Amino acid sequence: MEKANFIKIEAIQIAEDFNIKKLRADFGVEPHSSSPSEIFYNLNRKRYLYVFDYGVVVFANYSKPKKDEFIDFIKDYASTNLYLDFVEEYRIEIDESIPKMIIKNDFVSVPSIDAAVLKTVMLNIAQSVALDYYEALTDELITSSRIYIQELEQRGKLSISKINLLKYIGKVLNVKNSIVDNLYILDDPNLVWDNEELNLLNRHLKANFDINPRFRDLDYRLDIVEDNLKLFTDVLNVRESSRLEWIVIVLIFIEIIIALLFH
Repeated sequence: MEKANFIKIEAIQIAEDFNIKKLRADFGVEPHSSSPSEIFYNLNRKRYLYVFDYGVVVFANYSKPKKDEFIDFIKDYASTNLYLDFVEEYRIEIDESIPKMIIKNDFVSVPSIDAAVLKTVMLNIAQSVALDYYEALTDELITSSRIYIQELEQRGKLSISKINLLKYIGKVLNVKNSIVDNLYILDDPNLVWDNEELNLLNRHLKANFDINPRFRDLDYRLDIVEDNLKLFTDVLNVRESSRLEWIVIVLIFIEIIIALLFH
């Protein structure tokens, strides 16, 4: 457990997505605030919990046993659980001697704890972890497409079957659609719009975690993968056309042989 004057924030990408509605109904604790895509809990002993439907859970002031206990619980509400470590940490310092919020690179100091500050910090760290996960997915896609490109360069052809190529195309489109569906995670929370101090904190955190540049880079890399898919599809179509041409030639040859034998 962190010292009393610090609140440790830890975000973990646990799954691809959560069933928020069912989780809220089963958890048995009234949330501080919620929407169809997220739930924020203010629990006893100054513990806070923020759950997002894109598979991220953010813990504040949680001991490891309590954190592990909740992770085991929430896995039942996930469509697909992940087994990789996508974790981000941050901290909030409570210093009653300061008149107003002081923002640093690795922590923020506040004169007293406030749910709005907590939600702003926890939201941004959740966005960063989600981007970590999508970056890992696109890296995997780019690595696999690079293997096929090298094969084209060295052998002048692709050995991948039509079925496996279609599976690969489906995987790329699934990742792309998942990112597009979750574009809202980059939106600024409503609570910062009318609060200059929270707006400053939100902008600082976005810059600190490189949220916007990382998303642009992610979108750019997905475009590269899609361009590679078009190339692979064209190569596959040429291969299929060539195969069909040979089939037609063989059938014509067989027809000629049969005609010669029986006439």
